[in-house]
Amino acid sequence: MAFGSVAPAPSANLVGSSTTGPNASCAPNDHCVPQAGNDGISSLSWGPAVNHLVSTNWDGGVRCWEVQESEGQVRAQPKAQVNHENNSPVLDSCFSSDGSTVFSVGADKAVRMWQLGQSPPNNVPQQIGSHDQPIKSVAFLPSSNLIVSGGWDKMLKFWDARQPNPVGTLQLPERCYDLDVRDSLMVVACAGRHIISYNVQGQPQEHQRKESPLKFQSRCIAAFPDTTGYAVGSIEGRVGIHYVTKVTGKESFAFKCHRQDTNVYPVNCICFHKGYGTFATVGGDGIVNFWDKDNKQRLKGFPAIHRTISCASFNNQGGNLFAYASSYDWSKGSSHHAPGTPNEIWIHCVLDEEIKPKGKKTSYR
Repeated sequence: MAFGSVAPAPSANLVGSSTTGPNASCAPNDHCVPQAGNDGISSLSWGPAVNHLVSTNWDGGVRCWEVQESEGQVRAQPKAQVNHENNSPVLDSCFSSDGSTVFSVGADKAVRMWQLGQSPPNNVPQQIGSHDQPIKSVAFLPSSNLIVSGGWDKMLKFWDARQPNPVGTLQLPERCYDLDVRDSLMVVACAGRHIISYNVQGQPQEHQRKESPLKFQSRCIAAFPDTTGYAVGSIEGRVGIHYVTKVTGKESFAFKCHRQDTNVYPVNCICFHKGYGTFATVGGDGIVNFWDKDNKQRLKGFPAIHRTISCASFNNQGGNLFAYASSYDWSKGSSHHAPGTPNEIWIHCVLDEEIKPKGKKTSYR
């Protein structure tokens, strides 16, 4: 099926790491974050208590900004940066519940901890865990104050930052491509289109194991804010909406997105608005879309920018700020990478009419 009544977003033709779209940002007043790094941007995350924005980069950097917003005007002030050992690519990060600590993972096979406001020795954050292969994703479990990491060694490992060894491990059927935690629900997308959901209230327990509803490789996954299910995105321009808990009147479904004519682009990231339960997708077509899964509507389709969008995130203080990275997503491999192309982070001030559900539709196409 396809969502809604909104006309397709203006398109752009992708050429390597750039598109021919006329815009550098999705909207004219979006704020460009300074000092965004020298290589691909792999993840963006916001602090839970204040508007601290953290990025991870293929140049080995973990960067933090303090973001202020007033009457639609945004200012991002660089605060600090640390680097993984030997500048190994960093693939993901997350905050502790109180926002004081950032955990990061990447190609150095290490789980690292950075206490904001402190400068670690040699500017390399402390290692608190490891995998046998690069680590793709990391999340914080608020119910137990543990850190969970998912690696290409087909393992989930759970860490207490005060102990050198994992406090628990779970075998995955394949490599971890993405994971997300929302309260007691953890969802993991693996190679081979495996998707596993867990109850992480207390000792993690597997809840459900299934094959992705999408026919091609999973690219990203995000749990619903109400923990009743998740959204999964694929390399083939589709999103699957799946419920792990029975909700009256709601059924799982999938829809097409990030497609222009015969061209199909990966869905690189899915992120939910905590207040409204609506969500954003960003893709290899350089487009940001806002969606309402409950009413099966696209709420907003922004014009394509002139570069692929690799990741995005809503802030936790009201969801009024949306950060997205204009950066090569490597979906076409190294041969399409254009060295010297800027990697940028933009912050969009979210209007209520862009992200708030508009009510039930009478029809859709």
